[in-house]
Amino acid sequence: MAYGPRYRLPFRRRREGKTDYKARYKLVDAGKLRFIVRVTNYHVITQIAKVGKIGDETLISAHSKQLQKLGWLANTNNISAAYLTGYLCGKKALKEGITEAVLDIGLRPPVKGSRIFAALKGAVDAGLKVPHSESILPDESRIRGEHIAEYAKSLDETEAKKKFSKYFERGLSPTRLPEHFEEIKKKIDEVIS
Repeated sequence: MAYGPRYRLPFRRRREGKTDYKARYKLVDAGKLRFIVRVTNYHVITQIAKVGKIGDETLISAHSKQLQKLGWLANTNNISAAYLTGYLCGKKALKEGITEAVLDIGLRPPVKGSRIFAALKGAVDAGLKVPHSESILPDESRIRGEHIAEYAKSLDETEAKKKFSKYFERGLSPTRLPEHFEEIKKKIDEVIS
C-alpha cells in the first residue's frame, strides 16, 4: 500500500513562472555559452554565461544603465537601447575572446522584431556568432529610432513636450534620436576597441 500524495509538486521556480526547465535543459545540454537577454520594465540586461558546477557563471554582462554613462539620453528600455546593450555586450565578449554563443530568451515569447531580437542583432553586428534567422530581427529604421522621430515630428510642440517629457528633461529632442543613436554606437566602438 502506497502512502503520500498522488500528485507531484513542480519545482518552486516553475510554480513562480521563472524557469522553463525543459527549455533550460536543452540549452545547458548543448554545452555552449549562452547569450542571455532579459527585458524588465525599465532596462535591458544581456549576459554571456556558462554552466558551472554550482550554477551559471556570468562571464560578460551589459546593462542598459551603462548606456547612460556613455551619454545615452533616451529611454533605457526601447528597441534602440536594447540594440545598443546587445552591441556593448558583443564588443565586450569579443575583447575577452568569446566568439560564439546560443540565444537564451527565458520565458519571453519569441515575437518577431521585439527588443529581445534587437539585442540579438546588436550582439551579431558587434561580431558575436549567434545562430538565428534574419526574418526575426527588427528593421534597421526601428533600431535607429526613426519611427519615434517621425511620430514626434507629427505632433505639435505642446503634445510632443507632454508625450516626450523625459526626453526633453534629459536634453534630447525625440526628433534627434537616430543621430543620437549613431553617436552612442560610435562611442561604444571607441571605448571598447
